[in-house]
Amino acid sequence: MKEEPKRQEHVFPNIEDWPIYKLSEDRRNFVQEMDDFTLERFMRKPSPQLTDLISKTIYLERIRMKEEPWKVDPPNERQFWRRVQNKLVGQSLDRSKEEARKTNEEILRQIIHRYSEEIVGTFRISTFLFARRFLTLFFTRLLNTAASRNWQRILGSKYRLADRLLVKGKVEEVRSLIQKGTVVIVPTHFSNLDSILIGYAMDAFVGLPSFSYGAGLNLYNTGYTAYFMNRLGAYRVDRRKKNAIYLETLKAMSNLSLQRGVNSLFFPGGTRSRSGSLESKLKLGLMSTVLEAQRALYQKGEDTKIFVIPLILSYHFVLEGQFLIEQHLKQIGKERYIRSKDDFHSIRRQLRYAWQFFSESNDITLSFGQPMDVLGNPVDIEGISYDQHGNPIRLEEYFMSNGEITEDLQRESEYTKMLGDRIVERYYKDNIVLTSHLVAFAAFEILKNQNSRLDLYGILRLPADDFIFPMEAMRDVVSQLKATLIDKSQQGNIKLSEQILWDVDLLIKDGVSRMGTYHLAKPLRFRKDGQIVSESFKLLYFYHNRLDNYGLEQTISWKKYALEMV
Repeated sequence: MKEEPKRQEHVFPNIEDWPIYKLSEDRRNFVQEMDDFTLERFMRKPSPQLTDLISKTIYLERIRMKEEPWKVDPPNERQFWRRVQNKLVGQSLDRSKEEARKTNEEILRQIIHRYSEEIVGTFRISTFLFARRFLTLFFTRLLNTAASRNWQRILGSKYRLADRLLVKGKVEEVRSLIQKGTVVIVPTHFSNLDSILIGYAMDAFVGLPSFSYGAGLNLYNTGYTAYFMNRLGAYRVDRRKKNAIYLETLKAMSNLSLQRGVNSLFFPGGTRSRSGSLESKLKLGLMSTVLEAQRALYQKGEDTKIFVIPLILSYHFVLEGQFLIEQHLKQIGKERYIRSKDDFHSIRRQLRYAWQFFSESNDITLSFGQPMDVLGNPVDIEGISYDQHGNPIRLEEYFMSNGEITEDLQRESEYTKMLGDRIVERYYKDNIVLTSHLVAFAAFEILKNQNSRLDLYGILRLPADDFIFPMEAMRDVVSQLKATLIDKSQQGNIKLSEQILWDVDLLIKDGVSRMGTYHLAKPLRFRKDGQIVSESFKLLYFYHNRLDNYGLEQTISWKKYALEMV
């Protein structure tokens, strides 16, 4: 029976009670707090190291301004860094240790404050309420809840967005935990839509307050985008800046905002998945701030816990799929990858894309995974942590030395790695398999089996319009994979959408029709005679990869199928 989606009442109905609003109202003091915190970290170093640190930062910033200038950059950038360099040369170099250290401290404070002001955003209630109304319209049109080619029904739909934007998993646990501590959402990352989509779904369907989240500074290059980003609680992340001072200031923002109880969202994979597969390796920079913030809270005598919750997004389509898989293949294939020359799309195909955008129906699934504490231990709906044997534990004891809460960055580094491993583990266990994922995996494995002498790049160079996927093979392989997935699901190692349990022919039809809905070149499609063909093996490979790393290909028993060619 189909699960009825529903909207939840807001956990904190009054927006002025939201931690992100309170932080925005105290922005000036928060920036000062960031400045002091970051400066104190650096001033632990001896003066020669500080001089080298500042010199390297100036050098890297000058390269950035020359090679990667952006419209959003402040107009006085060159003057600022020139003044910093002159001050370093004139007042720090060849001076006494005391004079050099004082000058280095002044320069560091200037640089850190400049970064802090750039990073920290604001939150405006009026802008948020407007964005809430706009996004409802946007996602309704994108997912086309009308599911009809009748234009009157498209423009005046009686269908609900909640029927297409499906929120599943540990929803009640998340709602409970956000009232008991601070929540950090760590989603998978497949599309530029992810941040907006997650923020909207958590507000509209889970009833959570707005989260602090990072937005690339490049998004501020356009006026309209900058206006909203500046007022919706996003903090700015400039990925061009690789220097230690900037990165430490960014980490200070995350650490201190968590200590203030601001719920946070960041993508631990760092960037969109280029291959289409679930993340298996995470970037631990911001992740480490979660551990540091939890320890700092205990040091201050507070028993507030920080809860980490994986969120797995499942798309039948990824708008940027073609671009992402191209990047992935270039990165791993290098000279072995030769881009095909038939990427030009005719006017007819462009018109077909526009028609499909407004006429096809589709859905997106968000799966909230098992909540955990900052060490990766599972927590229950009351926020109690449990060890691997199911025994309740006192988390603060893991931050103690000789009976006291102490700072031990090496210990916390190991804890961060543990947390990253647990998040990846939950990504795979709480991943919801859609029909498009299963059908794409089966089809590409059939293609590999029929061309076993070719490597991946040889297969991708094959002309897609010459190959027909035999229905006998599709039914057989999909049936085998379905049985394997059901076993894995019963063991708690993966989750299945209800459509996976459908009759095989219906499952295949649903998977083919939904896969890559908005792509001009279809990963799979039915011809008029009912045969399944592909218009892009690269896109088929991209969607196939969603079920990579489960070992499913090893469970297929291959038979001899009649190979059909166009």
